[in-house]
Amino acid sequence: MAVGTADVRDRLDRVAHVVSEVLAPAVLVGALLIAVGWHAGGQAGVSRWWGLPGAVFAAAIPLAYVLRGVRQGRLTSHHIPERAHRRVPLLFGIASVAVGLTLLILLDAPRDVIALLAAGGAGLVVFTVVTLWWKMSIHAGVAGGTATVLVAVYGPVALVAAPFALLSCWARVRLSAHTPAQVVAGALVGVAIAGTVFPLLR
Repeated sequence: MAVGTADVRDRLDRVAHVVSEVLAPAVLVGALLIAVGWHAGGQAGVSRWWGLPGAVFAAAIPLAYVLRGVRQGRLTSHHIPERAHRRVPLLFGIASVAVGLTLLILLDAPRDVIALLAAGGAGLVVFTVVTLWWKMSIHAGVAGGTATVLVAVYGPVALVAAPFALLSCWARVRLSAHTPAQVVAGALVGVAIAGTVFPLLR
């Protein structure tokens, strides 16, 4: 039985929705911090779970804030599609990351975890500033940054993450959440920050 054009579009849209959720910024940030903390712990001979508190401050707490905004009707979706609604959640994310970074520095966490949190904070600052006039893709930025950090930590084998970053970019355009320019710009900013701030501080 032939598949109609509308059916193909619907299936692609469903795939894009799933990709947007699975590769959402909070998911990637949390998973990346745990992966980097696990690697750093093995290298330093200390606990492998240092990335977990980082994930709480960089992903879980900001996401909880956003979900609360959705429940209260202040935000329409956890993806925050309206550019004007993004500034306050981003500022809250910066504050949460700053608290987590301070705590982990005081607790003498592995340098890789601290460097990753600092890079994440720097990325949030850049996206917050740009959001004042343009809706650059945070999905793309985090996906590009995640792939870059994984390669820096685990070596060339982590290049397998690159297609997933591209898939995330495709999904955001497919769902009309961003224009191609917004996705490309977001990915480039994410890669640039992850490729400079993280190696410089680790």
